[in-house]
Amino acid sequence: MLDEIRPVPQRTRAGSSRSLPTPPPALAIRIPLRLAGLVILGLVALALVAMASWSVDDPSFTYATAKPAANWLGFPGAAIADTLFQVFGLGALALLVPPALWGWAFARRRKPGQMGLRAAAWVGASLLICGVLAFVAMPESWPLPTGLGGLVGNGFSALARLVTGEAPQAVTAVLFAIIIAIPALAAFWIAMGLGTATAPAPARKAAASGRAAAPVSDDEPDSNPVLDIVLGALVHTSYSLRTAFRRARESHAARRAAEQQAGDFEGVEPSLDGAPLRREPSLAPAQPRLDAPVEPAFAASRVNAAPAYDDTEIDYPDEGEDDAYPVADIAPAPSHQQRGDSRFHPVDPTKPRVAAPAPRPVQGQRVLREAQASFLDEPGGFELPPLSLLAEPRRAGPSPEHAPERLEAMARKLEEVLGDFGVKGDIINVRPGPVVTLFELEPAPGIKSSRVISLADDIARSMSAISARVAVVPGRNAIGIELPNSTRETVYFREMLASTDFEKMKGKLPICLGKTIGGEPVIADLARMPHLLIAGTTGSGKSVGINTFILSLLYQMTPEQCRLIMIDPKMLELSIYDGIPHLLTPVVTDPHKAVVALKWAVREMEDRYRKMSKIGVRNIDGFNQRVTESRAKGEVITRTVQTGFDRETGEAIFESEEFDLEPLPYIVVVVDEMADLMMVAGKDIEGAIQRLAQMARAAGIHIITATQRPSVDVITGTIKANFPTRISFMVTSKIDSRTILGEQGAEQLLGNGDMLYMASGGRTK
Repeated sequence: MLDEIRPVPQRTRAGSSRSLPTPPPALAIRIPLRLAGLVILGLVALALVAMASWSVDDPSFTYATAKPAANWLGFPGAAIADTLFQVFGLGALALLVPPALWGWAFARRRKPGQMGLRAAAWVGASLLICGVLAFVAMPESWPLPTGLGGLVGNGFSALARLVTGEAPQAVTAVLFAIIIAIPALAAFWIAMGLGTATAPAPARKAAASGRAAAPVSDDEPDSNPVLDIVLGALVHTSYSLRTAFRRARESHAARRAAEQQAGDFEGVEPSLDGAPLRREPSLAPAQPRLDAPVEPAFAASRVNAAPAYDDTEIDYPDEGEDDAYPVADIAPAPSHQQRGDSRFHPVDPTKPRVAAPAPRPVQGQRVLREAQASFLDEPGGFELPPLSLLAEPRRAGPSPEHAPERLEAMARKLEEVLGDFGVKGDIINVRPGPVVTLFELEPAPGIKSSRVISLADDIARSMSAISARVAVVPGRNAIGIELPNSTRETVYFREMLASTDFEKMKGKLPICLGKTIGGEPVIADLARMPHLLIAGTTGSGKSVGINTFILSLLYQMTPEQCRLIMIDPKMLELSIYDGIPHLLTPVVTDPHKAVVALKWAVREMEDRYRKMSKIGVRNIDGFNQRVTESRAKGEVITRTVQTGFDRETGEAIFESEEFDLEPLPYIVVVVDEMADLMMVAGKDIEGAIQRLAQMARAAGIHIITATQRPSVDVITGTIKANFPTRISFMVTSKIDSRTILGEQGAEQLLGNGDMLYMASGGRTK
């Protein structure tokens, strides 16, 4: 309770006096306020005096000298001023303005409201002003090593350098300064209390208790109308710009959807029930008429001008007011069925296009020929193995994982996962395959591919997948994200051999690689590779892949067309082929004999080059064509060479050399484990393989080599440079993937035949 009200005599017009109650003195409130104000003003004045007389040569915490301080306040003033200038730069001057205003208000017994908010705004404004000064060009007369914004400003400069990747240039510095200056000014205004009413402390106390207060002088305005108008205009403009930008974006999305569905709207299928549309709903306040007809979402031909802002209520509460305005209930818009309008069907304009699973390969004529019985005695000769030796592929129905509804749901979930990691974009295409499903992401402008690729493990975790592989789709503005199917389909070798793709393959040495992500068969020509390097850990499907390549040749080529040299240091993988007519030598299992076999291949290459040079052809195809044509015509290939000169006449003597040549078969050298050979005879093996890889292509000799350990001591730079075509099954680390492919990704494969194929001079598939 305050002191009791004592009557004070007051004289009336008639000269009589009467007692009127006077307001309480409230000394317990006025004296501390005035003392606090005077103390704050004194401290601000001392700081100003210290900074006004500051000299860089004065002793301080950062500079030691024997000379006395020239500062008007001595060493304390020099130390305080130097600390303020070192930390805040010229921003130290702005740092003192709000406390000076607070001290002035306290000294006049006026307690500013919301001191917590003002103090926070004061701290933020001080830091932001230093950030603005950091982007101002530092004059030559500035004595400190820090910028005009001090150490705080240097922090903002480092942050800008981190964002842009380089030191801010003139235009960039101005842009950063403008961006920081706007919140700095706003915080500075709040800290100074501009535009807010500040009543005297006794008047507020009296108003709170419901009693009359002493008269207040009218020379102090309760508010600043000019600042109120300026602040209101700024807030109004910001909300108007935000609303106009959002309406322009929604109008663009509506026009895009209308263009996609121009024509007959009857044939457009509705989207999935319950699937959230990508367009954000409008949170407009309740209108006077909620039963008014709603324009369809795709009526983009008429766009009305939007008001400044009509979807956000701006609340300017008074000081100390905590009650918010009540929010009106938003009535749901009537559906198309309720309006009786069946012409328009809402479809997501960014709905991903789900590709149908690839059909099974069409069977070729070979299956029909083998199914028909032969009534005529065929001439003797080599008979290719029948397809009946291979397992019949199982006929399974369509997988439930390839349902369009499920794929669309996965695409939406993947977009949400990417959005959680800050990657903006749309899934534009979904391609289901037998083992994995490819989601093609069209990233938003400014999204780096390397950033998305580095999120492969996080994407796999968020999508509850075993692994995920992310790579750029060649030739398109899209990033491919491969997620494994929960149920893998088996790719049968018989299905590949019986397809028309294999029969129509025009290559000299066709081999089956498997199926793509979309399920299409992949047939490659070993003669055009011309050599193949394979890597993969144990259990990754490497040995099965080598057997597939060998059987592809055996099912298509006769011994007169293709011969094989097999080197198997493990003595298990290739021993099953021992005894077939295609072998030039039994399967080599001894590493020392492997060196002999490779050196024989080098001599055979050199001998073939000599034969081709004698008849004037460039490669084995030209040689075989020349020999076949001469045999068909019954001619003998001859060559006229000069053997010397006649001693009497001096004329040149020529002789004709006849060649009894036969067509040369292709030779394929298969090395199952390169690491074991390099350990026993590294130099000899590397030298022989290097010569064959460099020169044997024209001679019709090709190499298929595989290793479990794709390290740099096994796959040396010389070998790697001469094997442009490489296949990588699952490896253990990113280093092994980079060694074999030159890029990461093979460590994220699924195993059991899942592989990456890098064609010569091309990208990885």
